[in-house]
Amino acid sequence: MFQPNMFESHHHILDMSHKTPENDLDMLRDEDYESKSGTDIMEAPSGDDQDPNQRPNKKKRYHRHTQHQIQEMESFFKECPHPDDKQRKELGRRLSLEPLQVKFWFQNKRTQMKAQHERHENTQLRNENDKLRSENIRYKEALANATCPNCGGPAAIGEMSFDEQHLRIENARLREEIDRISGIAAKYVGKPMLSYPNMSPHGPTRSLDQGVTSFSPQGMVGEMFGANDLLRSVSGPTEADKPIIIELAVTAMEELIRMAQACEPLWVPSSDNSSETLNEDEYSRMFPRGMGPKQLELKSEASRESAVVIMNHITLVELLMDVNQWSNVFSGIVSRAMTLEVLSTGVAGNYNGALQVMSAEFQVPSPLVPTRENYFVRYCKQHADGTWAVVDVSLDNLRPSSISRSRRRPSGCLIQELPNGYSKVTWVEHVEFDDRAVHNIYKLLVNSGLAFGAKRWVATLDRQCERLASVMANNIPSGDVGVITTPEGRKSMLKLAERMVLSFCSGVGASTAHTWTTLSGSGADDVRVMTRKSMDDPGRPPGIVLSAATSFWIPVQPKRVFDFLRDENSRSEWDILSNGGLVQEMAHIANGRDPGNSVSLLRVNSANSSQSNMLILQESSSDATGSFVIYAPVDIVAMNVVLSGGDPDYVALLPSGFAILPDGPGQHEGGIPEVGTGGSLLTVAFQILVDSIPTAKLSLGSVATVNSLIKCTVERIKAAVASP
Repeated sequence: MFQPNMFESHHHILDMSHKTPENDLDMLRDEDYESKSGTDIMEAPSGDDQDPNQRPNKKKRYHRHTQHQIQEMESFFKECPHPDDKQRKELGRRLSLEPLQVKFWFQNKRTQMKAQHERHENTQLRNENDKLRSENIRYKEALANATCPNCGGPAAIGEMSFDEQHLRIENARLREEIDRISGIAAKYVGKPMLSYPNMSPHGPTRSLDQGVTSFSPQGMVGEMFGANDLLRSVSGPTEADKPIIIELAVTAMEELIRMAQACEPLWVPSSDNSSETLNEDEYSRMFPRGMGPKQLELKSEASRESAVVIMNHITLVELLMDVNQWSNVFSGIVSRAMTLEVLSTGVAGNYNGALQVMSAEFQVPSPLVPTRENYFVRYCKQHADGTWAVVDVSLDNLRPSSISRSRRRPSGCLIQELPNGYSKVTWVEHVEFDDRAVHNIYKLLVNSGLAFGAKRWVATLDRQCERLASVMANNIPSGDVGVITTPEGRKSMLKLAERMVLSFCSGVGASTAHTWTTLSGSGADDVRVMTRKSMDDPGRPPGIVLSAATSFWIPVQPKRVFDFLRDENSRSEWDILSNGGLVQEMAHIANGRDPGNSVSLLRVNSANSSQSNMLILQESSSDATGSFVIYAPVDIVAMNVVLSGGDPDYVALLPSGFAILPDGPGQHEGGIPEVGTGGSLLTVAFQILVDSIPTAKLSLGSVATVNSLIKCTVERIKAAVASP
């Protein structure tokens, strides 16, 4: 509850802190002291000068140092403010001073410097005090004049939090400004005034309604890859949109918390309690208007998942609110993301109250599943019980010109602090999407919620938290073997592997950032290619890079496919480029509970003695919703630099690899949920440098070679994993 008199108590605290220095009297004493301490020194009378029968003269004599002596001692003080006996004697000898005089001068100088520092701090604190006092006065005046934005009467301040009241005051001011400007525009231009939804200040009747745009399916397939690219076309919100966005964020936060904490009848558990389904009727009753009715062409998907992760709650909040960290950690799900505008950075030096408008593209690692583009606001808040919450909600309908194929209803997570640096995360994903462009072999996976749902977000976060903990470890665990001898070398190798994974994930999906060209046929396992010129990038070899990818279904469990592809002993069965050579693991870094989560350095000993040996960096990772095996050939000289702790950013990489997903929700045996007990959806993606000159023309022969390479690899994998 908000208490108006909190400002009074705060005001008294400010007054007390303002009196910290003994006011002006202390300042005068300090200045008087300073004038003497740097240049004068008190001299006590020597024993020969004293008369034993005479009372000591209480008046102290001062000895003023010469300018040369002061300069020498000043310069020495800069280097060493605390000289020892030997240094004082040497300095006294050079300056014709007694060591005691030197000692007193340095004592006085240190005291003087301390006084100056404290005086500077006092001035800063006084200025800060003045600023806080003026803010207090402003807030009290605002609260005294607070009115309800709907009825114009006095606001019931005691019924809402201070943050909420502050937002509503700002809301009312902005709405008045919008109405005034709209009125002027209507007068001169002749257009009707803007009409904004009526936003009630009371909980249950609050609306997320943005004026739903009707959806037109015409031309949809043709536009899917590139035409409707939000990340290129969307700019930040207009001033007129900002009050609506703030209201949306506050309402979305309330909905997320209720969705995360509610049980039946909102969430209906399955018969074996392994999953739960959102009761759409109950949802409509609890949130009567929400973002408006679901569009007929869109499907609804809602899921909830909880897990305990090895990450501090504050670090986790920072990860979610920093767009670069967020997109890196969730690179398998987020193909691209950017912050368009920060409306609030938060208060008290953290992200409490932070509000930012973002756009992002969410993917499945396959060119057969269209990405989901969203324009949304992200709001972070710390609640009274210490729990943090981060919520997203779509703003697509503030852009009437855009056709929304995916909408994020309030989605996000609650983060609860646990002992020993752990956090409990409860994740809610609630989206509406159009699945008509999804290829048939992926439809069951996408519609089950495993492709984009809460389970995948939480599983990815859990695995990445384990990986980050491994990177931060200062010692080399006994399980890590091979040529890594220092913690620095271990960290450099993990950093290089992270860049390799990011590069692979950003290029394997159906992102509108690039356009795939289908080479032949019309089946699911067609090979799709695209080209890219690499120039002036130390992390990539220069020249023309040809990327090729294909996705297909095989009737083998995902775990078996994953174990086969990550095992160096079976590599020669599918890797044509290894030329049948013996593959040896030179280094191994475990970075998760699952033995499959690791980074390895492999050496391919060529069967042909005329060919030089090749090094391959490989990272394999697996969780309940999918697996990756990603690798890249690396230069031996560059890799030696990395293993000795050098900068990995200058190692040129062209990652290739595999994304292995279940073909849908699995059966549940013994009450333990298991995903992918049926077949596997496997995406194979290669990147090959076809010409080292960036300006060269791409030859059809190069495309045909890569096409043949990827198809031959697919056939080898199918034959190897299908055999008993």
